[in-house]
Amino acid sequence: MAKITSVSPLAPASFPELPVIGGVRFASAAAGVRYAGRTDVMLALLDPGSTMAGVFTRSATRSANVLDCQAKIGADSEAGAAIIVNSGNSNAFTGKAGDGSVAAICAAVAGATGLPETRVFTSSTGVIGERLPHDRITSKVGELVAALDPGKGAEAARAIMTTDTFPKGAGATVSLPGGAVKIAGFAKGSGMIAPDMATMLVYLFTDARISRTDLQALVSGINARTFNCITVDSDTSTSDTLLMGATGASGVDVTAEDTAFAEALEGVFLDLAHQVVKDGEGATKFVTVNVTGAASDADARTHALAIANSPLVKTAVAGEDPNWGRVVMAVGKSGAPADRDTLTIRFGDVLVAENGWVAPSYREEDGAALMKAPEITIGVDIGLGEGKATVWTCDLTHGYISINADYRS
Repeated sequence: MAKITSVSPLAPASFPELPVIGGVRFASAAAGVRYAGRTDVMLALLDPGSTMAGVFTRSATRSANVLDCQAKIGADSEAGAAIIVNSGNSNAFTGKAGDGSVAAICAAVAGATGLPETRVFTSSTGVIGERLPHDRITSKVGELVAALDPGKGAEAARAIMTTDTFPKGAGATVSLPGGAVKIAGFAKGSGMIAPDMATMLVYLFTDARISRTDLQALVSGINARTFNCITVDSDTSTSDTLLMGATGASGVDVTAEDTAFAEALEGVFLDLAHQVVKDGEGATKFVTVNVTGAASDADARTHALAIANSPLVKTAVAGEDPNWGRVVMAVGKSGAPADRDTLTIRFGDVLVAENGWVAPSYREEDGAALMKAPEITIGVDIGLGEGKATVWTCDLTHGYISINADYRS
């Protein structure tokens, strides 16, 4: 796997101080899954009475871990839950051996925690197509259980990194009529990012008391507006997993209709989603693509993703070139309805093109100056209707090639 030698220039100054969530504890360890001495396994243990929800990749080649989680996530239980994650090896495209690895890890965690195996959720991330040396993980389960601590979320976030240049965390505390509720989460992701469900690996926790069906409704809906609206390279992972646990430790009841809780949760989701894009492999620019005026919201999303995923658009952004012609190209090839003569294009607040041609007021130096910023907004109005969508992406630099050309070496 390519050695990461520098932190993304878009990285936050530091890992945030996450609120401690009652009813969940964390631990991490170095199991040597791929590299000796590297912290590469994390365990989260949720107390009895916790509810779980999740969303997963719809890839046709999804991993054994994803398939196992999908089979378990819809069940109700009062037994609590465990999440165990390794980095370095994705346990994907490993045939029946992959299923055996999941079973062995679940059995080890269940034996050490007293949980039923149906309440153990696993994730693996890293190289595809190599058998997971799961014995290295199972041998660490006892050590992990002994080290569990409510304040070790930051260490858990670091344990799941692969080509990430920084750990990603976000949290919130929201005041509700019944009292304060806390939310915290962490994610990993840097490349192979074009979620078709959720994204990469994401784990969120709250001390709210909420039913599984309400938690699932919130997770699915918010995910569609956040993680499913980011892209680094247009490639959907075999391992994309988002799991959320609600421990109920606060004693505060929440439903899917509680606006304040939903807004706070969406803020945490969006913060993590943006951090993933800002850590895009080789990224130097964070790009927001706003599409309005499409025939429908679905068409707007299609246009926005065509722009965000275009290598020509992304390399122009990397080169700080305000090349609106590439945006026009991306809209035209998207497959969604568009009309050359109704398009309006803006870079930030600079009007670039309108009525089928460059805007009379546009000056190249204005566009070039705007493209030097680390965060850029591309706005496109299709001029056909009321549909709108926002997608977040990054530029495409030689750093992406350097990382992925020798990913397995």
